[in-house]
Amino acid sequence: MSEIDALIFGGGAAGLWLLDELHRRGFSTLLIERDALGSGQTIASQGIIHGGIKYALTGLGTSAARGVRNMPGVWRNCLAGRTEPNLARTAVLAERCFLWRTGSVSSRLGLVGARLGLSSHVEHVAIPDRPPLLRECPGDVYSVNEQVIDVGSFLEDLSQRHQSRIIRVENADLIRFAAARTGRTTVVLAGALPGETEHELQPDYVILSAGAGNEVLRQRTGLPCDAMQRRPLHMVLARGELPEIFGHCIDGAKTRVTITTTTDSSGTRVWQVGGQVAEDGVKRGSEELVEHAQRELRSALPGVNLDDVEWATYRVDRAEERMPGGKRPKGWTVRQEGNVLTVWPTKLALVPELARDVADRLGKPRVGHLELGPLCPDWPHPEVALPPWDTEHRWQS
Repeated sequence: MSEIDALIFGGGAAGLWLLDELHRRGFSTLLIERDALGSGQTIASQGIIHGGIKYALTGLGTSAARGVRNMPGVWRNCLAGRTEPNLARTAVLAERCFLWRTGSVSSRLGLVGARLGLSSHVEHVAIPDRPPLLRECPGDVYSVNEQVIDVGSFLEDLSQRHQSRIIRVENADLIRFAAARTGRTTVVLAGALPGETEHELQPDYVILSAGAGNEVLRQRTGLPCDAMQRRPLHMVLARGELPEIFGHCIDGAKTRVTITTTTDSSGTRVWQVGGQVAEDGVKRGSEELVEHAQRELRSALPGVNLDDVEWATYRVDRAEERMPGGKRPKGWTVRQEGNVLTVWPTKLALVPELARDVADRLGKPRVGHLELGPLCPDWPHPEVALPPWDTEHRWQS
């Protein structure tokens, strides 16, 4: 039996940042991941450190909206190595994103709303200074203080700091949850190899940060499994001789398309296309969605050349706290039941605030730092998940 301060399930952005936060505060913490680090929601994201465009477009002035507007600055300091966690080794794909519109009235009004709502972070871009792809766009173009990171690089950077505190347990049947006499939840690991004895962990806190996996974990810990909702996306990928672009085409209260640029393992340039295209794509098949995305891109980017471009799509669920009517939560969520905390960051940008919130709730460590390696010496360490464009094999011309 081993006593530790905190046991985290889920090695995505939230779990890894929380692991780092707790370790820096002196907690003995172990993280368990079932698959590869970031598999699912984190690695599928576009890596944009959002500053509140959604809130600006809808006119929401909540504290959550004000909080997300501050997050690009928090991330920027970490990515520059000025504050902890030091993420100076994380690859930054773009320092800023662009905002532009189509010729429609709703698009023109939407861009005005975004500019006003984000006025402290928005700068007008003169035509000569625009990316070539945006020089034919109608109306003004703005740049907004939203960095774009390589998510795989971020996961690698953060996880490398905690190799001895992260293990992979691929077979969920090897994990049992039990209620101790004190009413607190304990965890029993059955052993990585045949014949090994069980090992009981008695954490002061169990933290579920596994995204969509939280649903099953809550069920296994005896908690209600109706606390979570899923909001699906159907994202589009384009690869070929494409120009580099990072930003949002605004249309009314929506981001008509959101485009980020990366390269695949062969060095070919890839666009990730999200925004309203990905929302609309949930009810479309892959081929129909690609056709829809092509029309939207040609409308959003006059003169764009999509010849000889290959296309693919992928689906991903955003896992969040259940809200009335399935609405989007306005911020991160921490749900505490006994010594079990279930967390959902809602957005990648909000992960630092989520980690701070959880750490503050835990107070001071009781066990404190200890060497965790001997606790689980035979368990493997998880690798970082591959991005969708390196695992997708159904590209179409």
